[in-house]
Amino acid sequence: MKKVASKPSPATVRKTAKTGSRARGSAASGVAPSRARARKARAAAVKPGRPAPKKTVRVAPPKPVPAAPLKPAAAPRATPARATGPRPRTIAVASSKPAPAHPRPAAASMLMPLHEGIVYGPVRSRRLGRSLGINLTPAHLKLCSFNCSYCQYGWSEHSRRASEPSFEHWPSAPTVAKAVAAALRSLAAQGDRVDRLTLAGHGEPTMHPKFKDVVAAVRKVRDELVPGVPIAVLSNASTLERADVREALADLDERYMKLDAGDTATLRSVNGSPLSIEQLVAGLKKVPDIVIQAMFVKDRTGRVDNTGDLTVINWVGALDRIRPKAVQVYTIDRTPAFPYLQAVPAARLREIVQRVRLAGFPCDVYGVPDAPVEPRKA
Repeated sequence: MKKVASKPSPATVRKTAKTGSRARGSAASGVAPSRARARKARAAAVKPGRPAPKKTVRVAPPKPVPAAPLKPAAAPRATPARATGPRPRTIAVASSKPAPAHPRPAAASMLMPLHEGIVYGPVRSRRLGRSLGINLTPAHLKLCSFNCSYCQYGWSEHSRRASEPSFEHWPSAPTVAKAVAAALRSLAAQGDRVDRLTLAGHGEPTMHPKFKDVVAAVRKVRDELVPGVPIAVLSNASTLERADVREALADLDERYMKLDAGDTATLRSVNGSPLSIEQLVAGLKKVPDIVIQAMFVKDRTGRVDNTGDLTVINWVGALDRIRPKAVQVYTIDRTPAFPYLQAVPAARLREIVQRVRLAGFPCDVYGVPDAPVEPRKA
């Protein structure tokens, strides 16, 4: 019998042919498989825009190859400057103290600290003499309806427009009375005295939800312990739409109300006021026997400046509508919230005082030696 050889399947034929051609290609090139892999790695390294794989560094080529023409992408990895160069991640890890997220100006370190309690002082005031301060805002919280550029306590993080702290955080009227009485007894035991009790603090005192009750409690303590000592308030006049605030102000001996501008644009640049000048003037007209206090400031960029001729004319016009019993003018002498503010020269302050007096209002300037006012040259 004849033996008949079985015919291989088409799939087997194709597989055998493919394997044979790959083997013939390797044999024809005469290059060892490891050397072929090294050549492939070098070819991949010189492709633009594609970094060389890290493992190619560990494969030694059979012959020295110049680094510049064949591996330009790998050359920086051998340079020490790349390994030790400044990178943000390396600096952050090596630094012993991370940089603050919101760096503040150097002047911020010299701002007045917020009051820790209700009573502070007595402090020597340029306008009020030896004054025992009474802080009605929550401790360690600067709460004010304005954001004045010259504030000695810094910028206000909370305002009347934001969510106010609940009433539990405000000192109650009995708590305020107790703190004031303790301070007055302590001063009397030391043979000390004060010229005034001043409702002020590191925020706007009239924002207290029970301001009228607080005023009544402080008056009772004053009448018992230091009769005759005036009770004063320093206010920015932003809450005068409240009838209870106006009634409480009427029970005080002295009302010092802030007004640094006569137009809304200047009012907002200097004081950060959410109110317009018309709203402030309307409120101030409802409170009798007030003293207007005006802080005049400027900076070298002109961003904040209420000392210009037109600005002062508008301010004097606002005074004429309010009709205060007196006006007090002064400039900064402590570190302000806006560190680029500058004190106004004494000569300019005297010129402003002269304009107020010509308008018919008693006016004093503070922080400037008393001297005759010289007319300003045109």
